[in-house]
Amino acid sequence: MKYFEIWKPGKQVSIAVAFTCELSFILFGIEQGIAGIIITGEDFLNQFGNPTGSWLGFIVSIYTLGCFFGCIVNFFTGDMLGRRKTIAVAMCLIMVGVTLQCTSFSVAQLMVGRFITGLGTGMETSSVPMYQAELAKPHLRGRLVCSEALFVGIGLVFAYFLDFGFSYIKTPVAWRVPLSIQIPFAFIVLLMTFTVPESPRYLYFKGKKEEAKRILSYVFDKPEDHPDIVKNYQEIEEAISLETQDSDSSWKAIFVADHARTRYRIFLAYMSMFAQQLGGVNIINYYITTILIESVGLEHTLAMILGGVAVICFTVGSIIPSFFADKLGRRMPLVYGYAGCFICFLMVTILLNFQSNADLKASTGAAAVAFFFLYQLCFGASGNCIPWVYVPELIPLKYRAKGTAIGISSNWLWNFFLVEISPELISAGTRSHKQGLSYLPFVFTNFIFIFQFYFFYPETKNLTLEKIDELFSENRTIFMGLVDQRRFREGILSTAQSDIEKGTTPQSDIEKGTSEHIEIESSD
Repeated sequence: MKYFEIWKPGKQVSIAVAFTCELSFILFGIEQGIAGIIITGEDFLNQFGNPTGSWLGFIVSIYTLGCFFGCIVNFFTGDMLGRRKTIAVAMCLIMVGVTLQCTSFSVAQLMVGRFITGLGTGMETSSVPMYQAELAKPHLRGRLVCSEALFVGIGLVFAYFLDFGFSYIKTPVAWRVPLSIQIPFAFIVLLMTFTVPESPRYLYFKGKKEEAKRILSYVFDKPEDHPDIVKNYQEIEEAISLETQDSDSSWKAIFVADHARTRYRIFLAYMSMFAQQLGGVNIINYYITTILIESVGLEHTLAMILGGVAVICFTVGSIIPSFFADKLGRRMPLVYGYAGCFICFLMVTILLNFQSNADLKASTGAAAVAFFFLYQLCFGASGNCIPWVYVPELIPLKYRAKGTAIGISSNWLWNFFLVEISPELISAGTRSHKQGLSYLPFVFTNFIFIFQFYFFYPETKNLTLEKIDELFSENRTIFMGLVDQRRFREGILSTAQSDIEKGTTPQSDIEKGTSEHIEIESSD
């Protein structure tokens, strides 16, 4: 797929890459935000036969099922199409799916449209973080990829308040226009894929070594014989050599033990996304309005306003890793974040069980809402962003496309499961007059995830993708969280400091985290 070098080398092309990745994740957030609120609209419900319970859950969650199959498609086609072409195909599918949704007059058409939109989103979300990670410096990579999840939150807020504004219109415009707003975002991302370069690591993997070196030079804005370019190129060569020590290169090889520990690394990637979903975030992001009406007993308009506040909290929390992930790291922020999520759901479970007590209903309901907000802040600062970094970081280059597809498929498979059961879970608590019991499962899951990330996940901040390969190949334990990673980081931070001293990377980019979102370079 040809691209047009309309951007100047270095900073300008880096901005273009960042813009493409961030905008695609805004699109992802818009779809999630829109679905969560239009299902409470009177005209939408009347148009599709007033679905309730698990049937309504399936109409919503078939999108996430499509996302899962989009990841499966990417598993088989990702190495053939490459990063850019996969993103382009994904945008085309999203535009087709959204068109079908916003012109629907039957449940069948709506569901087909949501499934096709999901196919595109699955391909997009299993490609964009990998593409960004492969074009980022090690001391900026965490913040850059985390910022994608921040832009999911921005998309959620945009969609939520767009829907809120249109909810006062009592015609089909109330839901058809908000759905269609995704099309221009997808079209812009599609156009951008024709102006940004392919990942040099992918090009090297496909045997296009000279083109890979040329792209490194273009994005890094340094001559091909510059020491930094030569060093990056050699690291890619060494990583490929390490990963190909085992002769079997078929897709089945990722499920057997090898020198690079690919199987275990993909398992860790999968479980990081499993934790993201089973922590309970999407029972809030999809159904917060329903929760506030049924579980807390608020009236519709107030529930919609407070639902918007919950989404804003989610986005505000995501700012922290988007600026500080390469200083705070990955592992311990997840440990502390899930500890906070555990406490929040524990308090929600206790407080909402007083909803049948007329004297305590108002005060305990208000306190429960506060803990929903706090949960969104805790999750946004940890489980929302960091797993998107972990997935492409953990997987070796040789299997990165397939492994990322498997890892991200976990997000969508368990998202589908959660969104499907959530309406019934909420209703069951309401029927029993023990509303808090609806949220008890998430008390246990968040408690378990604290230990999952503490014991089994290594700290990867400031490590090159190639050094992460060495970290796993030289340590055969499953308790990677207890392995000392400091010696693998030696030389990398000194290189970053050298860049500062030479003026190639401003000190403010490291300390303040302001310019890192545009200073993308191909060095790992």
